[in-house]
Amino acid sequence: MTGRRKRLIISTAALVGIGALLTGVLAFVQWAEPKWEGEPYPVARPADTAARLDRHTQTVYDALDLPRARLDDHDPDQGLKADPSACRRRGLQHKLDDYQDPPPSEPHVVAVQENWTLRGVPRSEAAPALERVRRKVTRLGWKVIPGRPYPDTIGLVLEHPGTGDRISLMTYPEDGLNVSADAACAKYPSGTELDRSDVPLLPPMHAPERLRRDPAHSPA
Repeated sequence: MTGRRKRLIISTAALVGIGALLTGVLAFVQWAEPKWEGEPYPVARPADTAARLDRHTQTVYDALDLPRARLDDHDPDQGLKADPSACRRRGLQHKLDDYQDPPPSEPHVVAVQENWTLRGVPRSEAAPALERVRRKVTRLGWKVIPGRPYPDTIGLVLEHPGTGDRISLMTYPEDGLNVSADAACAKYPSGTELDRSDVPLLPPMHAPERLRRDPAHSPA
């Protein structure tokens, strides 16, 4: 083998090695960048999400079929809420944020929630009512999420396989039944109307419509 040919073989091997190294580096960067940056939150209008959750809880109320139940207007958690504190920053670059109390939230990202409570629902009526909800909502494609309610309570949690929305029902002591719906965190688009705290404004809550239309069904 001549010296020239030997040098050519060595140069070719070196180029192949460099190419393989660069390919490996590129593959590593492509693998590592999403983990470092974190998966971006989906984009959704909070008002649209709130309206969707309101429809979910109205469906639940209709399925409960509790005509004697009253709306608890004194429930401090009642209403629709856009919660920025529920949405953490994603990615390995923010891993140290977990050690802060509280951890910082992702800017312009909120989780929309709806909550209301019925009164006048004894345990003897709550159990069959939750079973009616389970049957109706699972027929619509929702999945039951297994879990243990608190002692002396009855609970039901359902999740929509497409949106990830969750509906939760739980009895309260004496005669209360709480209904809540939650959507996953989502980034709101530019131009979203905000309140004075820079939190997205949401439309009024309508569910359960019959009780909101008829003051006689709300406790004094």
